[in-house]
Amino acid sequence: MRLVLLGAPGSGKGTQATRLKEHLQVPHISTGDLLRGEVAAGSKLGLEAKGVMARGELVSDAILLGMLEDRFSRPDTANGFILDGYPRNLAQAAALDGLLGRLGQPFDYAVQLDVPTELLVERIAGRAADQGRADDTPESVRTRLQIYNDQTAPVIGYYRQHGQLTLVAGVGSLDEVFTRILEAIKPGHEVG
Repeated sequence: MRLVLLGAPGSGKGTQATRLKEHLQVPHISTGDLLRGEVAAGSKLGLEAKGVMARGELVSDAILLGMLEDRFSRPDTANGFILDGYPRNLAQAAALDGLLGRLGQPFDYAVQLDVPTELLVERIAGRAADQGRADDTPESVRTRLQIYNDQTAPVIGYYRQHGQLTLVAGVGSLDEVFTRILEAIKPGHEVG
């Protein structure tokens, strides 16, 4: 099973990806973790990324795609993967499709965890309070969510148009959401 997991900050993507990893016995590939790992390992792409980040710039799509290509070529992805944090825009979605096509590993579903904005704000603000973080005020969270929605809405449309999107309500207990995801990715499930 090859999944692309989509969802706004606070939607529960990371939590559900961890559960799916155990259930499906496939690796959870977070582009943020992958980037940090490559930088720490001092790989060629990691050194390129480190230089870009040191200048305060965003790591290019080409560098991220190179890291993903290397990661997808490892034996543990032969039976699938859960990709989290990528793609974030249409260019990345098209590049990912091209890469997976070249590797002969097209993904099965793009799973969008759908959570109302006000609940996302509550979750992130609550998490920030628990962690003693003052930077996640409700106003700053709403701004981040708007940026996410502006960038990612076209990606959701892209996967819907290609018949690969399945929308899952991300509200309820962790078990309820997990069960909904499993139902949505069952072979033969209608996507749209």
